[in-house]
Amino acid sequence: MTSPKVYDALILGSGQSGNPLASALAKTGRKTCMIERAHIGGCCINEGCTPTKTLIASGRAAYMARRSADYGVHHGGISVDMKKVKQRRDDIVSSWRAGGERRLKDSGVDVLMGEAKFVGSKEVSVSLNGGGQETVKAEWVFINTGERPAMPPLDGLSEVIKAVPNKVLDSTSIQGLEAVPDKLIVLGGGYVGLEFAQLMQRLGAKVTVVQRGKQLLPREDADVAEELRTILVDEGLEIILRADATHIATTGSDGISLSIKNDSGEESKLQGSHILIATGRRPNTDTLNLSATGIETDKRGHIPVNPDLTTSVPGIFVLGDTKPGPSFTHVSYDDFRVVRDNLDLLPHPSSSPNDKPPKPHTIQARDRILPYVVYTDPQLGHVGLHLRDIPQSELQSRRIQVAKMPMSWVARALETDETRGVMKAVVDGDSGEILGFTCLGMEGGEIMSAVQMAMMGGVKWWDLREAVWAHPTLMESLNNLWGTLEEVKA
Repeated sequence: MTSPKVYDALILGSGQSGNPLASALAKTGRKTCMIERAHIGGCCINEGCTPTKTLIASGRAAYMARRSADYGVHHGGISVDMKKVKQRRDDIVSSWRAGGERRLKDSGVDVLMGEAKFVGSKEVSVSLNGGGQETVKAEWVFINTGERPAMPPLDGLSEVIKAVPNKVLDSTSIQGLEAVPDKLIVLGGGYVGLEFAQLMQRLGAKVTVVQRGKQLLPREDADVAEELRTILVDEGLEIILRADATHIATTGSDGISLSIKNDSGEESKLQGSHILIATGRRPNTDTLNLSATGIETDKRGHIPVNPDLTTSVPGIFVLGDTKPGPSFTHVSYDDFRVVRDNLDLLPHPSSSPNDKPPKPHTIQARDRILPYVVYTDPQLGHVGLHLRDIPQSELQSRRIQVAKMPMSWVARALETDETRGVMKAVVDGDSGEILGFTCLGMEGGEIMSAVQMAMMGGVKWWDLREAVWAHPTLMESLNNLWGTLEEVKA
């Protein structure tokens, strides 16, 4: 048997944790190997953030073109060239991926393209994409293998996939379409499902969203979720709540028939040309043979970690979506920073203590003020706590207040005719601390980010009220939001 090739550091998965970590390790003189199954850059660059937001920009262009008469601008009609839409997406992805490949090469990282499987605690066998096997081992191993779309246990689904595989879509395959679906059923009313649902409706499909729960976006406060539902319905989407998918089959025209049952037990059927399965994701740990390392997963397949991202096996770390918790690109990148700081991978030009990050750096530090954005249009940006997150006992012991204001009260939104949505803030009525903030509105993610900075700096809500913001900007809405503050009754 050929002896394994020995490295100082081995990284499984090229993503928003893996790539910068590999470069940082290599730049410190450590011999570093990256193993990637599919594409350099991971999900974000290839199937997630970059390509989907590129597609969403095309959808917004179509939407605004149809609205041009609202602004006094008339044209002879629009059409959507889906091949061009896809090509633009592909070109941007290729550019980002090439940049990642170049940076790894320039850093001196060895890259193996293939499927990795543990054959020992810190030893990995790689089935190379071009054929052949290679075995590598290292003192430090970083697992960053991410997640993939999960298929639900839906009766008839496997048969339909075999019969019409190009009609059953997930968040990756839907991006490969070169024609807009005639009638798209979206199974799942979460972040991914709604972004694609609105996109396809804007590009010309007729879209029906089926959501099992009583509201869209189950993590959000119910009033915000209802506001978004109203917006989507106004754009022409059909939204069906409190409905379980019970069976799926093909129709004689190679279409899709989905049987659903509501919470009253009533059954009905939906007909579509395609179906998008957007019911969740699962971690890519099932093929790693983790038993060879002594590491165990939780019931969902994620690998539990300590606050510093170490595992039960010394020298093995887990980053990104492979561990439990929110699956956001910015979380994954922060995982890289946690590991970088604790392993002291940053060059320090002087002995000043300000050059070095505080230790120990852990993932707990970000838990209270964690932002995210849903790229529906308008965007839904959120940071911190939702009102629904605050337990009843805390509502009884603290004076919690909520401010809520429609975007139609925002001057900049009125001027641009982008008045859909709402702002909502949760604060401590005694201390003035901002506990959480949501903006479903024009550039909601950007407004949220400004409030996030205030929360990070300990700025009180009344400081935002008294600030002098430039006029007319979206930010000056933070002068007026607080005039709606009301006590939350326990």
